[in-house]
Order: sequence, then C-alpha cells, then structure tokens
Amino acid sequence: MIKKIIISACLLISFVSFAQQGTSSPYSFYGIGESRFKGTLENRSMAGVSVEQDSIHMNIENPSSYANLRQTVFTVGGTFGTSNIKSTTLSEKAQRSTFDYLAVGVPMGKFGAAFGLIPLSSVGYKILENNTGTEGATSTQLDGKGGVNKVFFGLGYKLKPHWTIGADVQYNFGKITTTSIEGITGVESQTAEVNTSELSGVNFNIGTMYQRKIYKKMTLFTSLNYTFASTLNSINSRVISVSGDPDPYPYSPQETNLKLPNKLTIGFGVGEPRKWVVGTTMAFQGNGQLANYYNTMDNVHYEKYQKYGIGGYYIPNYASFTSYLSRITYRAGLKYEKLGMVINNQSINDVGMTLGAGIPITGSFSNINIGIEFGKRGTTTAGLVQENYLNFNLGFSFNDRWFVKSKFQ
Repeated sequence: MIKKIIISACLLISFVSFAQQGTSSPYSFYGIGESRFKGTLENRSMAGVSVEQDSIHMNIENPSSYANLRQTVFTVGGTFGTSNIKSTTLSEKAQRSTFDYLAVGVPMGKFGAAFGLIPLSSVGYKILENNTGTEGATSTQLDGKGGVNKVFFGLGYKLKPHWTIGADVQYNFGKITTTSIEGITGVESQTAEVNTSELSGVNFNIGTMYQRKIYKKMTLFTSLNYTFASTLNSINSRVISVSGDPDPYPYSPQETNLKLPNKLTIGFGVGEPRKWVVGTTMAFQGNGQLANYYNTMDNVHYEKYQKYGIGGYYIPNYASFTSYLSRITYRAGLKYEKLGMVINNQSINDVGMTLGAGIPITGSFSNINIGIEFGKRGTTTAGLVQENYLNFNLGFSFNDRWFVKSKFQ
C-alpha cells in the first residue's frame, strides 16, 4: 500500500512544487527568496531540534540518521500560512498553501539510504508604490514568483551501535521571474521590465550522530552536520516593453554565479528514548553572494546567518493498550533566527514558537503529524515591514517493511 501512496504522491507533488507560490513575504525580493526548508514536521514542531537516532522518523537535515531506520519510511508535509504584513502606516493580510517536503528512507542493514524533493527557497511578493495623486510622479508595481527546489540522495552508515555517519548530494534547480511596471502620472504609456533567471547547481552535505547512556534511563544525544559552500549558476534574461509599442526589447542572456554559503549545525539533547527528550540546536552559516543583477541594491547587504532553537517531546506511554492519548507524541519549541540579511542597517530576524503532536495510526508505526508555528519576522523600524505569521502544518509519516522475503506462498 505504501508503494502506491509514494508513486501517486510523487507525481502530484512534483507538479505542485513547480506551480505553487511558496511565500508572500516582501523580503523574498532579495537574494534567491525566502528560505523554505526547516526540517520535517516532527523536527520543525520542536524548533528544529533533531538529535535522537530515530528508527521510524526521518531526519532529512542530517544524512547519518538514515542508518538508524528499521522500516521503510515515506514522509510528506505541507503548510497553510497566514500573515499580517505591516509598516508604520499600512497593514495587509496574506495567505498561502505550500508543499514543504517529500522523502523516502530505506534501511539496508548497517546502511540506510534516502531520496526526496524539497523546496529550498521561494519568491512571492507584490509591492506597489502608488503616487498617482501627484502629477508627474512615478508609480511602481513589483511582482515576483518562483524559487529554488532541490532533489537529494543520501547514504548513512552505522560505525558502532550508537555512532553513525552519512553524506548526501543535492541538485538545486529552479526559476525566478520578476516584473517591474513603472508609470508616470499624466502619461498614458507604461514601461514593463521582466527578468527571468534559470538556476542550477550541486552541493554536498555530511553529518554524524552519537548517543550514549549517562545515567540509568537517561541518554545524551549529539548531532553534527556540515553543508559545503557551492555555486548556483544563474542564466538571466531581460525583456523591456512599452505599452502601445507591439515590439518588446529583449536583451542578450547573461550568466551569473551565485554563492550558497557553508553551514554548520550542532545539536545536543538529553532524555529517555520513547519517553521524553529535551534538546537544543545551533546553526551558523557564512556570508552568501546571493544578489543577482536585477535585485542588487545599495541599502542591502548580507551577513552571517545564525539560528538557535530549544525544544523537545513527551510521550506519556508509547506502549499503552488502554489509552490512545497516552501514545500521542507532544512537541514544543522556541526559536530565534538571524536571517543573514541587512536592510537600511537593520538585521532581519525571525522569532517564533512551535507546537505539535504526532498522532499514531493504530496497528502500525505510521503517524499523522500536526503543528502550529507563530512568530514575527522583520521590523517596522527604518521604513521596513514586520510580518506576524501563523502557520498550520500537516504531515504524514508512513512506515512499512520492504525487501522482506515472504515465508508463505
């Protein structure tokens, strides 16, 4: 049954990932857009904490975790988000529904493999500077859509019972289209500039996880993950047209090499497996060179990205036969992110809280995951905007045994 689900979902979600607008943030104007992937819903509901060597849930961020799988896992997730975007004088609401990830993990003895599709970043904004009330003033409308996706294949290996290593290769690809329309009050014609960027590149990721019992039922969990810096090739085209003129003015394609920075993620935690775990995650990313020729601005530069999260889970009694509620996994977390972007000398930060639950499907190790994430991004200081967001997350983790020889004919 799980095989049929995977095939159907892959076909559907592969199409949806290209068609959707994954963000409504005006900050997605910069670089390659808003960073999308924040881990599977199980980890995201704990503010990104993912330190335990889990045998039935996938940790896509650290490839060494694949070696711990004991059943084939198919996991998929999506988000419905709403946000209130405000400046010092105006306020607007926005909604979106997005696909977040799809992945399959397969155990192979001491090895474990995984592959999947993940939206890496999204561009989705509509910005209007309306000066139609002033004669001779310029009004501008900016629209952007698209983003970068990645497909990955990873392999993990169990060096010792509690120590694993792993690596994966990722192919990044996507398309970003931006449109700028300018008009002058009192002048009938408008000028439209359309920029299109075709993006592609490869990068690599390595990781390790180690756990050790430190006192009676209490275990120490550790996780280390490193993503290498890489190049994202961008083939850019530009077309300018004037209303009333039937012939647009195309420009020769240009090629730009963007730099995706290296990233180091460290995690620690303590707890009793299948009962409770509390942990922290810290991520540090170098300066990227993400500005393309159409979104380079004097008042914008990039700094080092940082993330700090604390979270965990609690299961009252995972083996209970009498209480279904006791088998539910309850999750929560707090996060702070310095997004690595400085506009008008203001660092753009994201502060939020996450809540979630893993609801078991009776008769299997599969589960339905739900989550809520709320917080704020940006600031109204220095002429910028602040986003107050509320995200509702839904994910599925299906488990099954593959490649097992049947004992009965």
